[in-house]
Amino acid sequence: MAHDTVDPATITPEMAARIRTWRVDEDLSWRAVAQAASDLWGSGFGSNQLYGKNLCVAAAKVLGEDPHQEPWN
Repeated sequence: MAHDTVDPATITPEMAARIRTWRVDEDLSWRAVAQAASDLWGSGFGSNQLYGKNLCVAAAKVLGEDPHQEPWN
């Protein structure tokens, strides 16, 4: 998986909920979301900001939400 694209099909509903919690409830930056995902799921991207952003976009899509609207941004 390239850091510039995260296929929503690779994100389970449970993963999407966790990513949403990090970004929305815990107010983590994209960089911090990427690091949290790398730590939890071993993605290997570390704190790559683009990876974090794309994780959030994919998670929002899985959850049927618009990643460019509240509460995501």
